[in-house]
Amino acid sequence: MNPYGSVAIYLGVAFVAALLFTMVPGLLARAKPNPHKREAYECGVEPTSPVAGRFPVRFYLIAMLFVIFDVEAASFYPWAVQLHALRVFGLLEMIVFIVVLAIGYAYVWKKGGFIWR
Repeated sequence: MNPYGSVAIYLGVAFVAALLFTMVPGLLARAKPNPHKREAYECGVEPTSPVAGRFPVRFYLIAMLFVIFDVEAASFYPWAVQLHALRVFGLLEMIVFIVVLAIGYAYVWKKGGFIWR
C-alpha cells in the first residue's frame, strides 16, 4: 500500500464524519420557527436598539497581528531542534527570516498597529 494511503483513508473518514455531523442534525431536526426564537440573544439582556454606526476593527487587527507573529515565532522551535543538522546554512536562513520578521514588526509599529485606542 502507498505510504500516503492510510493518510488518504483517514482524511476521507474525517471528511465524511464532519459532513455527517453537520448535515444530519439539520435534516432530522424539527423546525418550529417563531418570532421569539428569531430574536437576537445577548446574555439574557433584551436588545435595546439596532447596531448603528461604524464598528471599530482595531481589536481584530491586533488579533491578526498576534496570530501572524505568533505563528512565525513558533517556527523557531523546530529550527532549534534541527540546528545541528542544518549547520551554517540553517543559521543564515534563520537570520534572514528574523530580519524579514523584524522589518514587518517595525512597519506595523511605525504605522501604529500596536496602539490600543
